Amino acid sequence: MTGFSRRFVLGGLLSGAAGAALAEAPLTSLRPMPRAGAPVAVSAPTATRTAASAEALVAAAQLGGKVGFVVADARTGLVLEAMNGAEPMPPASVSKAITALYALEHLGAGHRFATRLIATGPVQGGRLAGDLVLAGGGDPTLSTDTLGDMAAALRAAGITSVAGRFVVWGGALPFVRAIDTTQPDYLGYNPAVSGLNLNFNRVHFEWKRAQNGYQVSMDARAERFVPKVYTTRIAVAERDRPVYTYSDRGEVEEWTVARTALGKGGSRWLPVRRPELYAADVFQTLARAQGVALPAPQVAKAAPRGTVLVERASDSLRPVLHDMLRFSNNLTAEAVGMSASMRRGGVGRHAQSGPAMAAWLKERAGAGTARFVDHSGLGGASRISAMDMVSALARLGPGHALRGILKEFTLRDANGKVMQNHPVQVDAKTGTLNFVSTLAGWMTAPDGTDLVFAIFTGDVARRDAIPDAQKEQPPGGAEWVRRSKRLQQQLIERWAAVYGA
Repeated sequence: MTGFSRRFVLGGLLSGAAGAALAEAPLTSLRPMPRAGAPVAVSAPTATRTAASAEALVAAAQLGGKVGFVVADARTGLVLEAMNGAEPMPPASVSKAITALYALEHLGAGHRFATRLIATGPVQGGRLAGDLVLAGGGDPTLSTDTLGDMAAALRAAGITSVAGRFVVWGGALPFVRAIDTTQPDYLGYNPAVSGLNLNFNRVHFEWKRAQNGYQVSMDARAERFVPKVYTTRIAVAERDRPVYTYSDRGEVEEWTVARTALGKGGSRWLPVRRPELYAADVFQTLARAQGVALPAPQVAKAAPRGTVLVERASDSLRPVLHDMLRFSNNLTAEAVGMSASMRRGGVGRHAQSGPAMAAWLKERAGAGTARFVDHSGLGGASRISAMDMVSALARLGPGHALRGILKEFTLRDANGKVMQNHPVQVDAKTGTLNFVSTLAGWMTAPDGTDLVFAIFTGDVARRDAIPDAQKEQPPGGAEWVRRSKRLQQQLIERWAAVYGA
């Protein structure tokens, strides 16, 4: 095959391929996959052979662990170059690209999540004779501002008090206390997941140095409303370690923070483990500000029935997924993924949903290495090979216009500065765990050639050895990720030069 140019090879492939096959973009390599660790490339134009070899770039990065990548022609699915392409590796947040495809296929791009206020009795003279139910519909984007608008709408409907109970229901999705139970309790990106989620199930903790110590507060701030939170409390403790402790007191979540860690002042988001009570707490405060008195909330186990007084729907699914991919929000990924699994059927627990997505991906894209323990990639036990990731993107991505909702990947110079007007356009999903860094998506070379790729790097043994106290910022972690990201860009630039000429 050495004597054939790349364009001749692709031309021959196209002339012999049926239209249906091209629409599915089958990933057909012109030669067997190489032995582990050895890159292989389909014949490329002689003029671009001066580009640094992939093997040399990987060696220079000095990452340890494993590096796996595959790059293919986006139009035909022809594999152009691969290293450890069949090796299952942790995908980290690149999983969210699969979750987006899964949700789009099962829920539809126009799907909206509704949050409702339901009355179980009549309204007489401004008084609701039955219960008022705040019922979640699985909306991962519900904010305090939305609840504030719902409280105002309730008052505009003429309601000032409730004779029955104030009930909150989050059973639209199965409850899970944390996305990944191996993570420290205090990480805001690892909250509980429920059918009623508020502010991504995070509470805002702020501290300021005061005359006799520290002034601390916890609130559920959004853009227009900043209500104080009563279902979560925090106290300053005279100690050095641990920085945070957490305990669940039933109706109140209790935190303590080490005094020596606070400095002059600051803030951070802490996770919420009882999302229904948190949302009820915030709504009760917002309703009181509107002149609507509500009793202490109770959590309902059964789906409510009654008259819908107020309803607020999320944006349609496609922009929700766009933001999920842009900001890599874990709560959104889990909520939309679980919703898709429930729509698909046969799934009633969070632990079943990731495997259900993996089974679907095997059916739809032949991804036999896929193993997902969640939808966000936060769980380090998820695995997929670079080859199966590229197969999924090439086969399923065009039909759902996935590239259009991926974030543009900015290329940087050796000093880390963004390179403006770079001739290579990359739309991709990044992923980062401790000593794991991933990137997958599409790139367009200067000549207009579209390529689809996946790059997985991971030192799993080093990740597994990190003590709990260092998991948020492990020694050497930031520098390792910097080298990995540099390698990812170098591979992209290599592919643009070699396969886009």
